[in-house]
Amino acid sequence: MLRRMLGKTLGFVGYTIQYGCIAHCAFEYIGEFVVCSGPSMEPTIVNHDVVFSERMSRHLCRIEKGDIVIAKSPFDPNMNICKRVIGMEGDKICTSAPSDLFKTHTYVPKGHVWLEGDNLKNSSDSRSYGPVPYALIRGRVCLKVINRNFSFFIFAKLDKPVWFKSLLHGFELWSSACA
Repeated sequence: MLRRMLGKTLGFVGYTIQYGCIAHCAFEYIGEFVVCSGPSMEPTIVNHDVVFSERMSRHLCRIEKGDIVIAKSPFDPNMNICKRVIGMEGDKICTSAPSDLFKTHTYVPKGHVWLEGDNLKNSSDSRSYGPVPYALIRGRVCLKVINRNFSFFIFAKLDKPVWFKSLLHGFELWSSACA
């Protein structure tokens, strides 16, 4: 009796460890769901939207200009930020405001990216803390799972999303007419 109980307990612990390892590898190397908060990426991603961040692009160095990424904050390693990649290493970036008479520029150093929020008036980004090391990027946002209207969308390049609207018995697919 005790032997059978011990065997079942050890079997359960073994399965728990196996599934824990599988979950860890999936979240570390495939991707994860992230709840975004804050106004910096509006109107693309609004407060409390859930997105899927895939990790393979980061590991394969396939992050490009225009991609939305999840990165560790340069100031607080316990916080993630969601921003759009504006410049890659070697790119010349205009750092002055559009209304400034004299334009100032900077170059993105090797191994860094320039990140900015879509809501420029309400975003703390590379304009305030400078270029972000590529190693701080956690993943590329490829799927906006749900928003306030309970719509599902898949982003091809985030400037031209393909939308999935939840229906009672299935999904309806249509292409948005974003310009």
